[in-house]
Amino acid sequence: MTGAGPAAAGVARGRIVALDLARAGALVAMAVFHFVFDLEMFGLVAQGTTMLPGWRWLAFLTAGSFLFLVGVGLWLGHGRGIRWRGYWRRLGRVAAAALVITAATWVVFPGAFVFFGILHSIAVASLLGLAFLRLPVVVLVVLGAVVIWLPQAARFEVFDAPWLWWTGLQAVGVRSVDFVPVFPWFGPVLFGIAAAKAMERAGLWARLAAWEAGPVARALAVPGRHSLLVYLVHQPVLISLVWLATFL
Repeated sequence: MTGAGPAAAGVARGRIVALDLARAGALVAMAVFHFVFDLEMFGLVAQGTTMLPGWRWLAFLTAGSFLFLVGVGLWLGHGRGIRWRGYWRRLGRVAAAALVITAATWVVFPGAFVFFGILHSIAVASLLGLAFLRLPVVVLVVLGAVVIWLPQAARFEVFDAPWLWWTGLQAVGVRSVDFVPVFPWFGPVLFGIAAAKAMERAGLWARLAAWEAGPVARALAVPGRHSLLVYLVHQPVLISLVWLATFL
C-alpha cells in the first residue's frame, strides 16, 4: 500500500508490473474477506463465519502480504539512499488515511473501532523499517522470526496500558475490528526487506523491470497501482451493495 518505485537498487526507474499484480491480488483477497464480513454483519451468513479457521487464515495471510510488500517497497525505494521527499509524501498519505479509518470506525463501531489497523501498522512499519535496511539478509530473517514468535511466547503486563496496545505485547485482550500491532506484524515487513535484497543480488528485479507485460496483465495490475485508494473505497462500496441487496 505504500508502493515505491524501484530506485537505485540496480533497477531502472519506473513501476514493476509484477509488484502491482501482487498488490492487486492482496486487494482481491481483502475484498473477499470484507465482503463475507459484511454479509455476516447484515445477517446474510451465519454469525461467526469470519472467525472460522479458513477465513481467519485468509485475513492473516492477506495482512501479511500487504506488510511483506511494504518491506519490499522500502528496499526498492530507499535501499541505496532514502528519497526523503517522496518518502514523507507517501507516509503522510498513509497516516492521513489511517486517521480517516479511525474516525469512520469510531462512528460505526464505537466499542471496537480501529485504533491500530493495517494502515496504522504500515505507517509505523515504514518508519521503523528505515532502521533495518542496511542489515544482512540472514539477520533480517532471524529478527523477523523473533518479532512473529515473541507475542506467541510471552505477554507482558507492563504493556497493558491502552496507549501501549499498539505494540501487541500486552497481556489483556483488545477489542477492535482490525488490530495489526507491531508484534507480530512487523515480522513480514522484515521478511519483505530481506526478500527484496536477496532478489537484487540474484538480478531478479532487473528481469522483472524489463518484463513487457501485455494489456491483460497491465489491466489486472491497475488496482495495485492505486492500492490506498482501493482500500479506502472498497468497504463503503461493498457495504452499500450488501445493504441494497438486503433492502430490495
